[in-house]
Amino acid sequence: MILFFALCFVGVAIAGFCAFLIFWPLSLVHIRDRQPALQTRLGPGAFARPAAWAWLLRGGYRAAGDRNLDGLATPARVALWTTIGGLGCAGLLTLFAMVTS
Repeated sequence: MILFFALCFVGVAIAGFCAFLIFWPLSLVHIRDRQPALQTRLGPGAFARPAAWAWLLRGGYRAAGDRNLDGLATPARVALWTTIGGLGCAGLLTLFAMVTS
């Protein structure tokens, strides 16, 4: 039963990753088009750059004061936290299942 819940958390992580794949590129296109200083700060290849993901997780986009960017980046942030949390919980439950069996 524990491994079933671990698998459910993997499903949650996959759903979060799919949402991240939708909203993160939209956020980056908005940054490219309307926030050139921010694009320079994030650097090239921000889509798969851990530093850009850390900036997103910290909510660094709020400093721009752009409500449209907030509307795109907030779901990307929630989706990335969901992916991380889902994988973390799945890993913990898997370890718990291995220890108790």
